[in-house]
Amino acid sequence: MNHRRLGSTGYDVSEVGLGTWNIGGSWGDVDDETGREVVRAALEADVDFIDTADVYGDGRSERHIGHVLDERDAHDDVFVATKAGRRLDPHEADRYDYENISEFVARSQEYINEETLDLLQLHCPPTEAYYQPETFDALERLKSEGEIAHAGVSVETVEEALKAIEYDVVETVQIIFNLFRQRPNELFFEQAKRNDIGVIVRVPYASGLLTGALERDQEFAEDDHRNFNREGEAFDVGETFAGVPYETGHDALEALEPHVPEDRSTAEFTLRWILDHEAVSTVIPGTTSPDHVRSNAAVSDLDALSNQAHGAARDVYEEYVAEHVHHRW
Repeated sequence: MNHRRLGSTGYDVSEVGLGTWNIGGSWGDVDDETGREVVRAALEADVDFIDTADVYGDGRSERHIGHVLDERDAHDDVFVATKAGRRLDPHEADRYDYENISEFVARSQEYINEETLDLLQLHCPPTEAYYQPETFDALERLKSEGEIAHAGVSVETVEEALKAIEYDVVETVQIIFNLFRQRPNELFFEQAKRNDIGVIVRVPYASGLLTGALERDQEFAEDDHRNFNREGEAFDVGETFAGVPYETGHDALEALEPHVPEDRSTAEFTLRWILDHEAVSTVIPGTTSPDHVRSNAAVSDLDALSNQAHGAARDVYEEYVAEHVHHRW
């Protein structure tokens, strides 16, 4: 496993991390032991960066992480990034204040079993929150009190990312970046590198589409967001299939397939394409399969893709996908 520097945090983290939305909720039924096995498989594959959030199963994924780190006495060996804010109801910008965030931090500390959270990220707050200095003052206060070691944001749009890094307390940005969401590789990656910002890439597989394992007529469980959020009914539609219409995504995959090397799977091609971008600190694929955890981690050792492959990926994006997503996120 190769490691990369996580911006100004000073930490080197595994370039392939683990996202734990899948083992918390909104991805169909996943039992507790399966969720814990996924975390164990990640540690065994030398993954030392794990991302979670307090709303993933209302804290369920945080508890899974805490349980496994406790049983392996591995708290000092793993960097855990959690997120807070989406539990606010109503979810409004002015409620991102010290009182609310500190309450969320205390619960996450209990569930993960950490006195100081390694990294707290604001969890896709409303755009207006990025224009409220008091929101980021709250993060500064939590950091000065020793409740969190580092702070960052998880964003929906490039514009939010660019605004967030104007605040000194923000050391990391989590953003969607994949073959179907290529816009961050323009101005944002340039600015992140210039400002020593750690870039955490989420939704690398576009909710499974970019693994090549989903069929056009795939059926999803009732409680799977790929069933109930295709039009953004529950949260930002960009989180589901990266905002690309499902059929269009399959059309793009078919156009991309001839450019995937014979010795690579579509999933390996997808993950390697992301890692070929120097600005990326770590990518956090999520899964409910320990085998997939291991295969994801193995991509770290694969050679970079050719210039021709990168060119083909850009061509497919521009022909099939850009009109649906580029101007939105």
